[in-house]
Amino acid sequence: MAKIKIITDSTCDLTKELITKLDILVLPLYVNFGEDSFLDGQNIDTTSLYQKVEEYNMLPKTAAISFQTFLDVFNKYVDEGYEIIYTGISKAMSSTYNNARLASEEVDPEKISVIDSMNLSTGIGLNLLRIAKLRDEGKSLQEITDDLNIYRTKVKSQFVIPTLDYLYKGGRCNGLTNLIGKVFKIKPIIEVRDGKMNVGPKPRGKMINALNVLLNMVKNDLNNLECENIFVTHSLNYEDANYLVNELKTFLPKKINIYTTCAGCVISSHCGKGTIGILYVTK
Repeated sequence: MAKIKIITDSTCDLTKELITKLDILVLPLYVNFGEDSFLDGQNIDTTSLYQKVEEYNMLPKTAAISFQTFLDVFNKYVDEGYEIIYTGISKAMSSTYNNARLASEEVDPEKISVIDSMNLSTGIGLNLLRIAKLRDEGKSLQEITDDLNIYRTKVKSQFVIPTLDYLYKGGRCNGLTNLIGKVFKIKPIIEVRDGKMNVGPKPRGKMINALNVLLNMVKNDLNNLECENIFVTHSLNYEDANYLVNELKTFLPKKINIYTTCAGCVISSHCGKGTIGILYVTK
């Protein structure tokens, strides 16, 4: 039976403990402040990211993992006798997927499976947990690929963005939308569906209102949950994360594992401090 190496990128937002436990290789995307370039999760973390935003007085730009990086990594593991499965940030959000696909075709497409997660953050992480489970059960590369092509469509990710400033400054919403959001104190829910970010409910007022909308979304799916894992992922928003976890424990089945993770630099660069979400899988 062939050895299978699981590879992902730094937008998966899994904890270091889970990454080590599941034996996953994480490749970093780039976070750039002008001419200064950093590797997400290696020489910059989320706390230092926000410090640098103040220091540089600018928002960072993020950049994909290069074709050459994938080429080098894929060659290394294939030469060591591995088959490889890679999944990372949605191809609709980054050229990282396409770079991985091109590299796999050059190295050995029969030994490397590149799957579009159709997601971000721990939406990717849920896919990785599934891959690791199937790998440990002895499933073949093709069997895992076939399973993931269905499983990935059932991952639901939704986030509260407490301020539109990062989206506005990053060119992802216009000035009028940002102004309206501030005036009416809108805390938009961003839903990841079919690999793209869409604006969902737009709760107003205090952050607690938006958090309760997130919780109600889970309650509405309660009888339709498939996975034994659910993630609360946030960008340095520990207080609200604790609130969500405690509330989830009041109605989720005991068998479901609730993981809390901190969003990395790429996700935080796009959404801003305080962003928080709940991610899970439905039937």
